[in-house]
Amino acid sequence: MIQNVIKLDNVDIYQQKHLVLSNVSLSIDKGEFVYLIGSTGSGKSSLLKVLYADLHVQQGQGMVAGFNLKNIKDAEVPFLRRKLGIVFQDFQLLTDRTVEENLEFVLKATGWNNDKSMNERILESLDNVGMRSKLKKYPHELSGGEQQRIVIARALLNHPEIILADEPTGNLDPDISAEILLLLKKISEAGTAVLMATHDHYTINKFPQRIIKCENGKLIDNAVLTL
Repeated sequence: MIQNVIKLDNVDIYQQKHLVLSNVSLSIDKGEFVYLIGSTGSGKSSLLKVLYADLHVQQGQGMVAGFNLKNIKDAEVPFLRRKLGIVFQDFQLLTDRTVEENLEFVLKATGWNNDKSMNERILESLDNVGMRSKLKKYPHELSGGEQQRIVIARALLNHPEIILADEPTGNLDPDISAEILLLLKKISEAGTAVLMATHDHYTINKFPQRIIKCENGKLIDNAVLTL
């Protein structure tokens, strides 16, 4: 098992032909929890897109979960993404399907085909986030915090090496945000690294961890939060 789940060396990150971040070097280890901060448009989302191979590495070197981002072929991208759990702010649950059907959809899309194995994995993932009782519920029957827990359960289905969380508490009140953050911390302590992009300074102050910051076209490691 590799220790570095993310390793970038002198990577330039572009959106179309626009240089967003230059000379990015970053290392995140197995089980580490890291905040990613920066103002809107500073490059946070572009960095995440590089990590799940939505943007290609043109300059420098990058490895994520054992995949070389510079040489990765289109056919390999789904295999990389199976090793990543991606959590978005807006949930992106299928509204016309139950929680069970949402999770089953992801398993089938990533190559699972044994009903018994899928059922066991769905229940295991829901147990990890305290949501087994919501198995037959539809998204509209759940609170925002419950929906985000289901999204995290979905991200855990394929035993990812890292979770990329893009503003996962952005639509939640402070108490629910704290619950989601504690859940993500528990996941990292069990060995899955977490990189969490956030604007939520209250949460960062309450649960301090290593911070990386996008600012003025650069990535600053071990940044200090300024209010």
